[in-house]
Amino acid sequence: MLKFKNKFLFFIVPIIIGIQSCQLLKSISKSDNNINVSTQPTKQEYLDTNYNNEIDTLTVNKEELTELKPDESILPNDDNNNSTINIDTTGIIEEFLNDSSLFSRTYRDISHFKNRNYSSGYYIAEDSRTAKGSGVLAQLDSLVNEKFYKKYYFESDPAKLNIYNYSSNEIPEFTDSVYNMRIERLNLFTPFNLTYNEHVKSFIKTYAVKRRKLTSLMLGLKEIYFPLFEEVLDKYNMPLELKYLPVVESALNPTAGSRAGAKGLWQFMYNTGKVYGLQSNSLVDDRFDPYKSTEAAAKHLKDLYEIYGTWDLALAAYNSGPGNVNRAIRAAGGVKDYWAIWPFLPKETRGYVPAFIAVNYIFNYASEHNIYPMDPGILYNDIDSVSVHDVLSFDQISEFLNIDMDDLRFLNPAYKQGIIPATSDRTYILRLPREKIGQFLENETSIYNFKSSKGIEKEKLLAQIKKAKERTIHIVKSGENLGLIARKYRTTVGRIKRLNRMRSSRIYPGQKLIVYVGQRDNTNLTISKKSKSKGKFKYHTIKQGDTLWDLSQKYNASISQIRKWNGIRNSHRLKPGEKLIVGKKG
Repeated sequence: MLKFKNKFLFFIVPIIIGIQSCQLLKSISKSDNNINVSTQPTKQEYLDTNYNNEIDTLTVNKEELTELKPDESILPNDDNNNSTINIDTTGIIEEFLNDSSLFSRTYRDISHFKNRNYSSGYYIAEDSRTAKGSGVLAQLDSLVNEKFYKKYYFESDPAKLNIYNYSSNEIPEFTDSVYNMRIERLNLFTPFNLTYNEHVKSFIKTYAVKRRKLTSLMLGLKEIYFPLFEEVLDKYNMPLELKYLPVVESALNPTAGSRAGAKGLWQFMYNTGKVYGLQSNSLVDDRFDPYKSTEAAAKHLKDLYEIYGTWDLALAAYNSGPGNVNRAIRAAGGVKDYWAIWPFLPKETRGYVPAFIAVNYIFNYASEHNIYPMDPGILYNDIDSVSVHDVLSFDQISEFLNIDMDDLRFLNPAYKQGIIPATSDRTYILRLPREKIGQFLENETSIYNFKSSKGIEKEKLLAQIKKAKERTIHIVKSGENLGLIARKYRTTVGRIKRLNRMRSSRIYPGQKLIVYVGQRDNTNLTISKKSKSKGKFKYHTIKQGDTLWDLSQKYNASISQIRKWNGIRNSHRLKPGEKLIVGKKG
């Protein structure tokens, strides 16, 4: 709040002074509207005084100045140094205030406008290591393989947007003073601390030069997603600049996934998504749903902001988790400042906020870099939704409503297998092009009963849903082995190994295993149901150095029996803390 007040004062005080000066000059001009100027500078002198050594704008294959040109209508005429100027003070002040670049140069001694570190003769080398290997680059590249984008995204005519008359293949380059000044402008109107440095420069180069075609793609995608983001952020009274976060997280790819297992536009991990109400199973993953995940992300970010008190640290915690941020704060001596804790953050998070700043910059100055949005083929307001009350497949919807399958997948990325497992008790949302909504509502019952060319009928869909419900994910805990897990889910060790393509029986804590709950094959187990129901087992907790031979001698059981009881078929390395059945009680 204090930062905003300071910015407001810096901006409003010159306006008040200007208005008072305007009134004074007007009162003087009433007696003499024509003012003779005997020492008037020439236009060239004016340019030298106000623009030289201030901002140099260079472009590839272009030498002339293309940024922050003076308004010649307010420049003195250099044809005659003793010429008479008719001064309209109100017009001058209006031009002055409207031209933010002239305003910033005039008040360059004010800290917010002064290029403290990046004068025209100063060059800052980008830190390419920050971007190299970053997940940001992987998400950008993920857009290349999206079928929907390949079909519908084409470059629009930039004639109306190309206000700088760049050639089609021209890649503009700017000095550090220009980058710094532009980011300072953006910083005036945001609660984030937008800073320009070598790390930010590296990501600006990524978006503006190295991946500029993908930047065009994202500029088009924002027409689909930004209205949604802004609506939700406004609902929770959060900074609208957070809409740029999914650009960093997923490159606005709704089906994006990371190596760590994060999914969707906002890249939710499984457990974090579950905390905020995002459900995941074999058929539906809410993390891919743009609407549900945006709601969850807003709540999560709001919680993080309440913990740390600054949006920069909230972003860092969103990326790496509060634990990593807390450790970095302790390592920095308790200072709650992103750039102070920057050296102590994980490598990926060190590039996270710089990438966020770079996205803020490039989305506001895309045309200055000769980058223009690509037509997304559909806009946010062209999408509507209906409730589905019965099981339905994308094949049925696509054929009955004559909608391309890729379009359906793009609009409904949460349905991983193209099946909507709706029932009368639990409905699901289907998103369609607005012009198809009426057709769906008029033929809803017929669509449910429609048999597609692939022969997917309701009975088959129900069978797939039942199979998916039987499937679950087991996270291995310390001390568990495949034998214990198989008994828990009434299945066999062999089946678990086949489902997970395992060559051996070795597992480790935290490992995720696909298992199906079903009737256990008792022929592979020695222990009877009767003895199991009574719980008459002897267990041994493995200690360091234990072997199957030691256990067989201690509990008077053969090695082969211990292997059968615990589903161990090959040589097995015992892990400390693991529990094995070693016999029956009594």
